[in-house]
Amino acid sequence: MFWCLFALILVALPLAFPGAYALSLLSQMGIAILACLSYQLLLGQGGLLSFGHAIFTGSGGYVVVHALVLATEGAHTWSAAWLVLLPVMGGLGAATLAALLGWLSTGRASTPFAMITLGLGELVWAASFMVPEVFGGEAGISVNRLMTQAVGPFSLGPQIQLYGLIAVYLLGGAWLLIAFTRTPLGLLLNASRDDATRVAYLGFNPRVIRYAAFITAGFFAGVAGGLSALNFEFISSDVFSLQRSGAYLLFTFIGGSSLFYGPVIGGVLMVAGLVWLSELTPGWLLYLGLLFVIVVMFVPGGLSGGVTRWWQIRVREGWWFVVRAGLGVCAALPPTLGTIMLIEMLYHHALVRDGGVATTMVRLGVSLDIAQAANWWLFICCTPVLFWLCRRAWAGLGLLGDQGSQTAPSAAARPDQGGQL
Repeated sequence: MFWCLFALILVALPLAFPGAYALSLLSQMGIAILACLSYQLLLGQGGLLSFGHAIFTGSGGYVVVHALVLATEGAHTWSAAWLVLLPVMGGLGAATLAALLGWLSTGRASTPFAMITLGLGELVWAASFMVPEVFGGEAGISVNRLMTQAVGPFSLGPQIQLYGLIAVYLLGGAWLLIAFTRTPLGLLLNASRDDATRVAYLGFNPRVIRYAAFITAGFFAGVAGGLSALNFEFISSDVFSLQRSGAYLLFTFIGGSSLFYGPVIGGVLMVAGLVWLSELTPGWLLYLGLLFVIVVMFVPGGLSGGVTRWWQIRVREGWWFVVRAGLGVCAALPPTLGTIMLIEMLYHHALVRDGGVATTMVRLGVSLDIAQAANWWLFICCTPVLFWLCRRAWAGLGLLGDQGSQTAPSAAARPDQGGQL
């Protein structure tokens, strides 16, 4: 039932948003979700904090790009039917690289693993600039997925066809990843995360378990990278950057690393943050950072964990809790909007100081002249008061305390419950 609903949503989305730009965003969201799901296997299931996950999404993309280059430059042009298998080829290439780097990385968990992956990520990123013949350097490599023989109406040229391919890989990849967590190897990965010493006493090698999970995550990350290369028809050395690896960590954690739909939320927020929010304001990175800090401080289980926890409270306390939660959200809106306006005024002031921009700005439908001192004093004085009133309102509604900040039950520790990854 769950998978039928998931497939139905994937089919309904392009019907609800048929525009070319919307289809492009939906395609990017599907790729980001698959990449976050592969990262969740390491972080949520194995407790492995990786700073080099972009190695595998990038290597998968390069395998697909070079395969397309060979196909279009060769004597025989590939059929579009073979084109749909290129992401699998990218996944196999990334899994091979993960097998080469994984044994060194998975010797220790926790901080040593994080530092080793950080070093490997920077090493691969720097090495990619040293071999421009292979990686294209800063200029990158461009390809054309239309340089293939169509099979009837199927050519992967129209964006809707590419979205369909991404949706199929996302559905299949999500199912395989959840199936992996329910295998004996997946359960041993959970056990190694919780107590590696006890697993070793039982006769299993935690390093081998982490190594197998590392290769599996690398494969699905490579599939996501291959789909991205097909979508953008371009790749450069920036795909190996620490910023890209940090994005997977950031949004997987924000979405929640314990539940299946956590990386789904993270993947959607990744595209929304990097595409929509960056077009709306120059301070989009600041907002993403603030969101990450808020999630770490108040919702350690991520947004999915917070929603699950609140739903459990709703079941215990009834619909009155939903009413109180709605009133709490309404109480939090004024101080949040005040903070946003103050941040936007600061950024606009920097643009005015650099020259070429008028002192009047329009944000959230409000026109403000930052040259007027009264506008500054209004938000500087009112925003702290609004936060104080919001806190009093939340305390009165009973939304503060342990029940509002606890994470969801450790879903990763109990993978026998349905719908979890």
